[in-house]
Amino acid sequence: MEQTLSIIKPDAVAKGVIGKIIDRFESNGLRIATMKKVQLSRADAEAFYAVHKERSFFGELVDFMISGPVVIIVLEGEEAMAKNRELMGATNPKEAAAGTIRADFAQSIDANAVHGSDSLENAAIEIAFFFAQREIN
Repeated sequence: MEQTLSIIKPDAVAKGVIGKIIDRFESNGLRIATMKKVQLSRADAEAFYAVHKERSFFGELVDFMISGPVVIIVLEGEEAMAKNRELMGATNPKEAAAGTIRADFAQSIDANAVHGSDSLENAAIEIAFFFAQREIN
Protein backbone atom coordinates (compact mmCIF):
# COMPACT_ATOMS: atom_id res chain seq x y z
CA MET A 1 0.00 0.00 0.00
CA GLU A 2 1.67 3.19 -1.17
CA GLN A 3 1.19 6.69 0.17
CA THR A 4 1.70 9.92 -1.73
CA LEU A 5 1.09 13.60 -1.14
CA SER A 6 -1.29 15.82 -3.04
CA ILE A 7 -1.84 19.53 -2.56
CA ILE A 8 -4.92 21.25 -3.92
CA LYS A 9 -3.40 24.63 -4.76
CA PRO A 10 -4.82 28.12 -4.07
CA ASP A 11 -6.35 28.52 -7.55
CA ALA A 12 -8.44 25.34 -7.23
CA VAL A 13 -9.41 26.14 -3.63
CA ALA A 14 -10.57 29.62 -4.73
CA LYS A 15 -12.63 28.07 -7.55
CA GLY A 16 -14.46 25.86 -5.05
CA VAL A 17 -13.48 22.56 -6.67
CA ILE A 18 -11.98 20.80 -3.64
CA GLY A 19 -14.79 18.24 -3.53
CA LYS A 20 -14.61 17.57 -7.27
CA ILE A 21 -10.88 16.90 -7.04
CA ILE A 22 -11.26 14.65 -4.00
CA ASP A 23 -13.99 12.74 -5.86
CA ARG A 24 -11.48 12.06 -8.66
CA PHE A 25 -9.10 10.51 -6.15
CA GLU A 26 -11.71 8.39 -4.41
CA SER A 27 -13.45 7.33 -7.64
CA ASN A 28 -10.12 6.00 -8.88
CA GLY A 29 -9.32 3.81 -5.89
CA LEU A 30 -7.28 6.23 -3.78
CA ARG A 31 -8.13 6.57 -0.10
CA ILE A 32 -7.71 9.76 1.93
CA ALA A 33 -5.41 8.83 4.84
CA THR A 34 -5.52 12.39 6.20
CA MET A 35 -6.00 15.94 5.00
CA LYS A 36 -6.06 19.51 6.20
CA LYS A 37 -6.73 22.98 4.85
CA VAL A 38 -4.00 25.49 5.71
CA GLN A 39 -2.62 28.86 4.76
CA LEU A 40 1.09 28.34 4.09
CA SER A 41 3.51 30.91 5.42
CA ARG A 42 6.30 32.19 3.19
CA ALA A 43 8.77 30.16 5.28
CA ASP A 44 6.64 26.99 4.80
CA ALA A 45 6.44 27.44 1.03
CA GLU A 46 10.14 28.28 0.70
CA ALA A 47 11.13 25.23 2.74
CA PHE A 48 8.76 22.87 0.92
CA TYR A 49 9.91 24.01 -2.53
CA ALA A 50 13.60 24.46 -1.53
CA VAL A 51 14.58 21.97 -4.25
CA HIS A 52 13.62 24.70 -6.77
CA LYS A 53 15.39 27.55 -4.95
CA GLU A 54 17.91 28.19 -7.76
CA ARG A 55 15.30 28.12 -10.52
CA SER A 56 13.95 31.31 -12.07
CA PHE A 57 10.34 30.53 -11.11
CA PHE A 58 11.00 29.94 -7.39
CA GLY A 59 9.82 33.37 -6.18
CA GLU A 60 6.66 33.24 -8.28
CA LEU A 61 5.93 29.70 -7.08
CA VAL A 62 6.27 30.71 -3.43
CA ASP A 63 4.13 33.83 -3.96
CA PHE A 64 1.44 31.72 -5.63
CA MET A 65 1.45 29.03 -2.93
CA ILE A 66 0.94 31.62 -0.17
CA SER A 67 -1.74 33.54 -2.10
CA GLY A 68 -4.56 31.57 -0.49
CA PRO A 69 -5.32 28.42 1.46
CA VAL A 70 -4.34 24.97 0.21
CA VAL A 71 -5.65 21.49 0.99
CA ILE A 72 -2.91 19.01 1.78
CA ILE A 73 -3.83 15.34 1.40
CA VAL A 74 -2.12 12.02 2.00
CA LEU A 75 -3.48 9.57 -0.53
CA GLU A 76 -2.99 5.83 -0.27
CA GLY A 77 -3.66 2.82 -2.40
CA GLU A 78 -2.02 0.46 -4.83
CA GLU A 79 0.46 2.42 -6.96
CA ALA A 80 -0.88 5.61 -5.35
CA MET A 81 1.92 7.86 -6.58
CA ALA A 82 1.65 6.83 -10.23
CA LYS A 83 -2.15 6.86 -10.12
CA ASN A 84 -2.20 10.37 -8.64
CA ARG A 85 0.22 11.64 -11.29
CA GLU A 86 -1.96 10.12 -14.02
CA LEU A 87 -5.08 11.75 -12.54
CA MET A 88 -3.32 15.15 -12.31
CA GLY A 89 -2.21 15.25 -15.94
CA ALA A 90 0.69 17.19 -17.44
CA THR A 91 2.07 20.19 -15.52
CA ASN A 92 0.94 22.49 -18.33
CA PRO A 93 -2.86 22.18 -18.48
CA LYS A 94 -2.76 22.91 -22.23
CA GLU A 95 -0.82 19.64 -22.61
CA ALA A 96 -2.83 17.66 -20.07
CA ALA A 97 -5.03 14.86 -21.34
CA ALA A 98 -8.77 15.47 -21.41
CA GLY A 99 -10.45 14.46 -18.17
CA THR A 100 -7.39 15.01 -15.97
CA ILE A 101 -7.52 17.35 -12.99
CA ARG A 102 -5.28 19.93 -14.61
CA ALA A 103 -7.11 19.84 -17.94
CA ASP A 104 -10.42 20.39 -16.16
CA PHE A 105 -9.48 22.79 -13.34
CA ALA A 106 -6.11 24.47 -13.93
CA GLN A 107 -5.73 28.01 -15.24
CA SER A 108 -2.11 27.94 -16.43
CA ILE A 109 1.23 26.20 -16.03
CA ASP A 110 1.75 28.31 -12.88
CA ALA A 111 -1.78 28.05 -11.44
CA ASN A 112 -2.12 24.36 -12.22
CA ALA A 113 -4.60 23.26 -9.52
CA VAL A 114 -2.64 20.45 -7.83
CA HIS A 115 0.77 19.26 -6.69
CA GLY A 116 1.67 15.59 -6.50
CA SER A 117 4.78 13.82 -5.27
CA ASP A 118 7.03 12.74 -8.14
CA SER A 119 8.59 9.70 -6.44
CA LEU A 120 7.97 7.48 -3.44
CA GLU A 121 11.08 8.89 -1.79
CA ASN A 122 9.84 12.46 -2.22
CA ALA A 123 6.36 11.41 -1.10
CA ALA A 124 7.76 10.24 2.25
CA ILE A 125 9.69 13.50 2.68
CA GLU A 126 6.70 15.64 1.68
CA ILE A 127 4.26 13.76 3.91
CA ALA A 128 6.61 14.15 6.89
CA PHE A 129 6.94 17.88 6.13
CA PHE A 130 3.21 18.45 6.68
CA PHE A 131 2.00 15.62 8.93
CA ALA A 132 3.05 13.86 12.12
CA GLN A 133 2.72 10.08 11.86
CA ARG A 134 -0.12 10.12 14.44
CA GLU A 135 -2.21 12.25 12.05
CA ILE A 136 -2.23 9.59 9.34
CA ASN A 137 -4.77 6.80 9.64
